[in-house]
Amino acid sequence: MGLLGSNFVRAMCRKNEMVQVWNRTYSKAAELASEGAKPFEDVRDAVKNADVIHVTLKDDNSVNEVLQNAKSAIKPGAIIIDHTTTSVAGAIERTTSWAALGIIYQHAPVFMGPANALEGSGYMLVSGDQQIISQLENQLSVMTGKLINFGAETGKAAAMKLIGNCFLVGFTASLGDSLALAKSLNTPVADVDKLFTSWNPAASLTARINRISQDDFSKPSWELNMARKDTGLFLKAAENAAIQLHVIPPIAQVMDTWIRRGCGSQDWTIISKTEPVSK
Repeated sequence: MGLLGSNFVRAMCRKNEMVQVWNRTYSKAAELASEGAKPFEDVRDAVKNADVIHVTLKDDNSVNEVLQNAKSAIKPGAIIIDHTTTSVAGAIERTTSWAALGIIYQHAPVFMGPANALEGSGYMLVSGDQQIISQLENQLSVMTGKLINFGAETGKAAAMKLIGNCFLVGFTASLGDSLALAKSLNTPVADVDKLFTSWNPAASLTARINRISQDDFSKPSWELNMARKDTGLFLKAAENAAIQLHVIPPIAQVMDTWIRRGCGSQDWTIISKTEPVSK
């Protein structure tokens, strides 16, 4: 019953659903008794006779461990809904192994924080058996602002969650460098906020995906040589202010590699490619 799971429980209790809860640290489950939930010290007691079991844990190993410990008490025909961010292989394996026991395992990872879990907003991802998803759609939809169905491929939801998280990690790290550069240039954060409020680079995200997914970089909107020149300015400004950038230096190295390959006059988005393309 971490922050996300606890607020899922609170939201369910406020809808007058009967919720039994378990956590490896019992006190975290016990705290939810005041919300109307029934806490248990043994995971087998918590899942006994349950029609639907929601799991919100850390990783594949913790999910496998907890479900294995609960296994003997889970009734045939029960539905396990796992909101944990896991590997694709793990989601596929659990779907298959639990189906062999007559129990549905549905992976449903989320882009949600604790506040989203409480108010039923954010995004929940699903994929796999469409008949099962149709059966679960109503109860999952009330837990989130938007339920995104990625089709019949088991494990696709796990893949999409990892891809999304990869973007968030890179985005946040890059924003950190941008704010560090702002400090180097004696620019207030309020001015940075004003810039991105007026000019929203996220609006170009779809066009950027389309651009870098193609192999033709011969018609540049911003030449790699020019992008590298500006990158040098970022690095110099930070160096002058004795401030370290973390993301930009390795990007500059990637740019230099492509320039050495003779691609300096091509579109700068060529740096997104892992292998050189024909010019």
